[in-house]
Amino acid sequence: MPLPVVDAHTHVVPARLPADAARDRRWPSVELSGDKAAVVIGGKVFRKIDSRSWDVGRRLADMEEDGTTMQVLSPMPELLSHWLPAHDAEHLADTINEHIAVMVSEAPRRFAGIGMACVQDVPRALAQLERIKALGLSGIEIGSHVDGVALGSEVLHPLYEAAEALDLCIFVHPLHPAGLERIGAGPEFAATAAFPLETALAAVSLLAAGVLEKFPKLRILLSHGGGALPWILPRLDYGWSLGGEMQKRMTRSPREIARGFFYDSILYDAPALQFMSSVVGSDRIVVGSDYPFTIRQKHPGAFARAALPDCPGVLADNAFAFLGRAFDLEMQHAAASDCHSVASRQA
Repeated sequence: MPLPVVDAHTHVVPARLPADAARDRRWPSVELSGDKAAVVIGGKVFRKIDSRSWDVGRRLADMEEDGTTMQVLSPMPELLSHWLPAHDAEHLADTINEHIAVMVSEAPRRFAGIGMACVQDVPRALAQLERIKALGLSGIEIGSHVDGVALGSEVLHPLYEAAEALDLCIFVHPLHPAGLERIGAGPEFAATAAFPLETALAAVSLLAAGVLEKFPKLRILLSHGGGALPWILPRLDYGWSLGGEMQKRMTRSPREIARGFFYDSILYDAPALQFMSSVVGSDRIVVGSDYPFTIRQKHPGAFARAALPDCPGVLADNAFAFLGRAFDLEMQHAAASDCHSVASRQA
C-alpha cells in the first residue's frame, strides 16, 4: 500500500485581485480570459497562468494523476511584493491569505496553506502573523531578501521570534536574484541558474546571523533543494575550521547548523537528491514540485521514492514536521486514507 505524498512546494494565484488605480503602480493585477490569465505588474505581463493556479477541482485532478495526497499552497513568489509600500503590501497579503484559506477549506484533507506578510514593515507583519494563525494557515512564505534586506538582518529577528512563538513555519523562496546582469539572458536563465545561487546566499545569511541557534524551534524550508547550499557546505565547513570570523559567528560547523533547515526535493536528478540527503540528512527533505508552473517537477512523490527508497519519511512525515503540530495524527491518517483511495482508483 503506497505511503501518502505531501507536496510542500506549490503555488497559487487568485483569479482576481482588488483593483485600485490609486495604489502603487507595482500593485499586481490578474487579467482573466476564460481558464487562462496574465499576471500584470508595473504595466507589464509578468507571467501567463491558467486555472490550475486557483481552481481547486483542477488541482485535485492533477494531484490524483501525480499520486499526491496533499499540496501545501503558497503564493506565487512575485506576489510577495516586498517592494510595495507597507500599507499596500499588508492589504495585498490579507487578500491572498484569505484566498488561500478558502482554497484549503474547500478540501481541508488535501490542502494546507502558507500565507504571506508585509515583512518590509515588521510591526505590521507581527500583527499579520496573528491573523494568519487565526485563518488556520501554517506559516508564511518570504523572499530570499526583503527588497535588499538580508534575511539574517536583525531587523527581521522579531519576525522569526514571533513565528517561533506562534508555531508558524517559514518557506524561503528566491526572489529578484542577484547577478542577473552577468548572465545576460532571459528569465528562464534566472529561474534555472540564478535562483539556486540566490537561495544559497539567503541561507548563508541566516547561518551567519545565528538565526537557527537563536530561534531553535523555528522551522524554515529552503526551496529548490536549498539551491547551491548543500554543494558549498563542505567549503563553508573548511573555512569555519580555520577559525576567524566564521567561528565567532557560528559555534557549530555550518553543515551541522544547516541540518536545522528543511529542503525540498526539486532537483530533477536522483544523484543530486541523494547527495543532498547525504549532506543534510533525509529527515530534513520534503517533496516539492513547483506546481503549476512550467518548471514543475512532475510526479514528485515517485521521483523522491525512487531516489531515496530507504527514506519513507521524505514522502509525508517530514512535511508534517515542517508544517507543525496543527497537522496532528488524525489529519495525517486522513491524508494517508485519501492517498490509498487515490492509489486504488489508479490501479
